[in-house]
Amino acid sequence: MRVLCGKAAERAVTKLERRASRLEEVEPAVRAIVRAMQREGDKALMRYATLWDGLEAGLAVRMSAREIEQGWKTTPAETQEALQRAAANIRRFAKRQLPRSWRKKISGGELGQIVRPLESVGCYVPGGRYPLPSTLLMTAIPAQVAGVKRIVVVSPKPQRATLAAAYLLGVNEVYRCGGAHAIAALAYGTKTIPRVDKIVGPGNAYVTAAKKLVSIDCAIDMLAGPTEAAIFSESGKAEFLAADLVAQAEHDPDAIVVFISPNVKLAGRVAACVKSSARNNACATNAVKRGGYALVAASRKQAVAWVNRLAPEHLTVDKDRDLLEVRCAGSIFVGAYSPQSAGDYASGPNHVLPTAGAARFRGGLSAADFVKVITVQKFTPAGLRAIAPVITTLAETEGLRAHAQSVRVRCGHA
Repeated sequence: MRVLCGKAAERAVTKLERRASRLEEVEPAVRAIVRAMQREGDKALMRYATLWDGLEAGLAVRMSAREIEQGWKTTPAETQEALQRAAANIRRFAKRQLPRSWRKKISGGELGQIVRPLESVGCYVPGGRYPLPSTLLMTAIPAQVAGVKRIVVVSPKPQRATLAAAYLLGVNEVYRCGGAHAIAALAYGTKTIPRVDKIVGPGNAYVTAAKKLVSIDCAIDMLAGPTEAAIFSESGKAEFLAADLVAQAEHDPDAIVVFISPNVKLAGRVAACVKSSARNNACATNAVKRGGYALVAASRKQAVAWVNRLAPEHLTVDKDRDLLEVRCAGSIFVGAYSPQSAGDYASGPNHVLPTAGAARFRGGLSAADFVKVITVQKFTPAGLRAIAPVITTLAETEGLRAHAQSVRVRCGHA
């Protein structure tokens, strides 16, 4: 981890601020996969699942109810209990996030909104370097809270704990396929996998590129890239802070981990602790070497400005007062005893979070991502007459005379 001050630190912030995905490198290959899936459907799905997902001859892509149940039955009791407790916390938090329907009487009518769930969603659960049953909880539970009727899970070589999570939630449509072909199957449908309305969940560059390509035809949550962790601290405990950075670094060798502080001594201690802690973790070591920075700011004001420019996926701060100054972050962890890993697994807020600066304009996945908010308007004759001059004037200003007439014809008969 590099300790940078002055102009070198400013240059590093600018570089990280402009970080871009590497999707263009894989997009040509992904485009070919998506097109093949559109043309060939199940034939292409089986070919790719056999080639890349290790689907064994004779096995169906869709997992049986018995296989899913066996995943639960063969999962250690300790893991079962952890899944149950995490699920309860995630569900409780998601319920608080759900938009509400409302109607309000106004002079001459009523205005409001109704909230309707999506009909179907596809949850992508990674199964590569680290299988992530926690991602199944984080994507399926908010959908359930929203009232989505059909929840589909795709995962390459789904592990026992992933199946246990599906069984726990009552998700019975699980497919053993991943990558760009799984995304295309969800977006366009095949005989085996009917299409869905929205695709959610993180994945590798091929998955993310596929989500980008199909997004014109199927809704997606976000284009999630490699993990990011930032910490802004003036007086924290170096060992604690370093542990968070190493924890996120072990996700991906392309992960970005940044410590920001006006305290030069603390920055040096954190950098040393990160180097020591990552020593026996190859992935974390590579990430720290490639995307690890300890940035020393000239002042608290500059440090906070850097945080907001980076708009990190995960952010740790010292105290509640720091929240007042943070405008851009995916999820914030406050204080010495709020490790970022808590959010990855069990505290309740979602771990599917914006990366690559997307926290400038959106937050993490929530129950609100699985509903449509539909506005409702109702006027009495008197209410329409009261607002008619505004409507007709603006309509005629725009040259849309039929719009104005649709109001006049009613007012003439009211």
